[in-house]
Amino acid sequence: MSNPLLRDSVFHSPASHNGVMTVSGTINKSVILWIFLAASAFYSWTHPAVIMPLLFPILMGAFVLAVVSVFKKTASPFLSPLYALCEGLVLGAVSLYFEKMYQGIVVNAILSTICVLFCMLASYKAGMLKATPRFQKTVIFSTLAIGLVYMADLLLNVFGVGKFPYIHDSSTLGIVVSFAIAAVASLNLIIDFDLIEKGAQSGSPKYMEWYGALSLMITLVWLYLEMLKLLSKLSNRD
Repeated sequence: MSNPLLRDSVFHSPASHNGVMTVSGTINKSVILWIFLAASAFYSWTHPAVIMPLLFPILMGAFVLAVVSVFKKTASPFLSPLYALCEGLVLGAVSLYFEKMYQGIVVNAILSTICVLFCMLASYKAGMLKATPRFQKTVIFSTLAIGLVYMADLLLNVFGVGKFPYIHDSSTLGIVVSFAIAAVASLNLIIDFDLIEKGAQSGSPKYMEWYGALSLMITLVWLYLEMLKLLSKLSNRD
């Protein structure tokens, strides 16, 4: 699956008496989550000395919240804001690190991510890109492969063996690899849009709006980080 939070089965629960999921409701929840993320990112950006020693525990906390949401989707209204706050602290610190190395890169990465988001949404709405079974299988396989590569790279770094080839270097092939990873992250948005729309059409419970909003946030955070990495490689080539 492209995003572990977004599966067809999660939208097939019977709706509760509190209402049903809608696309507009999911958008509203997304806006709320991004406000939480932006606020915590700003704090992390302006207080790096406070956040840096706690960065790894916060990152692990965000990961745990995301995993729990997979198995306890009814808790999404409570876990999603917590995840957004934790992820914002991480992104603020990471963004500050890149900004100190490459002035202006954060703004460019944000704008690039927003442009990709709207391009993918326009392509989806126009029917240019559809989440067909073959499309989904290709994106899912590619996403899992990237995840395995990142895990291997992390293990190599932890044990001091080295780094996975082309993930971090600014060679031509390294830049091509980053382009490819960013492309896969972008295509995950098509699957996200499709599954959220299906959830609204099937009348899923209201809390699924938070679930869908959280899923979109996870995809966009990944895309933003890939944009940062890609832009930093391109800057090194200048």
